[in-house]
Amino acid sequence: MTTTASGTDTLTRDALTVLQPGFTGTTAPDWVLRRLGEGLASVGLFGRNIASDEQVAALTAQLRAEREDVLVAIDEEGGDVTRLEVRTGSSFPGNLALGAVDDVGLTRQVAAELGRRLAACGVNLNWAPSADVNSNPGNPVIGVRSFGAGTDLVARHTAAYVTGLQSAGVAACTKHFPGHGDTAVDSHHALPRIDVDASVLAERDLVPFRAAIAAGSRAVMSAHILVPALDPDRPATLSRRVLTGLLRDELGYDGLIVTDGMEMRAVAGTYGIERGSVLALAAGADAICVGGGLADEETVRRLRDALVEAVRSGELPEERLADAAERVRALARWAAERADAARSVPADGDVGLRAARRALRVTGAEAFTPLTEPPYVAALTPVANIAVGDETPWGVAAELGRLLPGTGTGSFAGADAGAEVLAAAGPRRVVAVVRDEHRHPWMAAALDTLLAARPDTVVVEMGVPGAEPRGALHVATHGAARVCGRAAAELVAGA
Repeated sequence: MTTTASGTDTLTRDALTVLQPGFTGTTAPDWVLRRLGEGLASVGLFGRNIASDEQVAALTAQLRAEREDVLVAIDEEGGDVTRLEVRTGSSFPGNLALGAVDDVGLTRQVAAELGRRLAACGVNLNWAPSADVNSNPGNPVIGVRSFGAGTDLVARHTAAYVTGLQSAGVAACTKHFPGHGDTAVDSHHALPRIDVDASVLAERDLVPFRAAIAAGSRAVMSAHILVPALDPDRPATLSRRVLTGLLRDELGYDGLIVTDGMEMRAVAGTYGIERGSVLALAAGADAICVGGGLADEETVRRLRDALVEAVRSGELPEERLADAAERVRALARWAAERADAARSVPADGDVGLRAARRALRVTGAEAFTPLTEPPYVAALTPVANIAVGDETPWGVAAELGRLLPGTGTGSFAGADAGAEVLAAAGPRRVVAVVRDEHRHPWMAAALDTLLAARPDTVVVEMGVPGAEPRGALHVATHGAARVCGRAAAELVAGA
């Protein structure tokens, strides 16, 4: 076994190279810097690592001082799923809003500006965009993260997003292959199953991934979903039929294959992260994403050792691990060569707000008089899925409060929510903010109660607009990003 200057053998270095771990803190821990010297080639940033753009830039500079070509990844979809703006809400609308506008030039501009901002912070790999066709309107984890329910719509916007993001030198990671849109289960919690024919998958779910590959997506992320038509036994992340047979051989994809978070219960709950990581690499994955929930040196050591042992026992071919590590290094070289690309992208700080305004779909505007008195904003709040998280603010209260000082607000949920809103609002005009009303019977019942007592209630839907519009004014924002809330508030207040 060959040995490098740092004293670690090639096998151990390759095992570290394929990991994409997270860590805690807003500066790089000593263990991360040490592992970068031993072969670690990537890290993932999450909301817990971020205080400001300037702090992230200092953090990534700290990492690059140890390894110049390190891949710094982030889960920054814009819209509901934001890490850069986890505590304020995103300056960019998410995919559903962009799909509602259906202007591929605008999608490309939004992705380019997002990429420019990521690059300025030293981030060069974005685990985005979601290319899932949201064919199941009850999907609990994709929803507004998808460009929509139409295959061709999703495909053209996925390609535009990839092109825009990568124009700034930030690698796109198109997800969740082979498509997470037809699921009724969140893979953070359990293993979803998609029971459709292979022909349906080919004509619906795979089309956006073909478009992403044609657009040059540097990475693709696998989904922790079971698709019996492709592999009846193993979820896509662990399936050689899916990752090698379908993605590599049939679709001709030659870039980096990244797993979704290996700590998610869909894989960890059945296989464990060590066994799951070995199986994923054997199936054809090149990079193991782990760190959304597990963010310590012990996890990295356990996974490194599991991979080394799997090679030594013959379960994982050494050439497969070497090939995976080389693909990681190839992407690192691509990103390092394009480190200055963002400078050629003109800054466009307002593009997100312009897009959010264009994404509004309004019912009842012809008979509506904008509010001039501060209303009471009632957020009918569902439980947030793990991808979105519960620390990112959403709604219209903050923006309406800026336009109409004195605006009141409260958060409500459950069977008595409607009556509780009426009691809290008193004589003030009610603005009811909902998120996926069609998925939550309690929310629909609360609106029934509100509108029966107060037919002048304004309804703002910030999820997938699956229910019939109702209220004195109904505004569908197609997402809960901060700019979506601002666009809705401007409309309600006549600003």
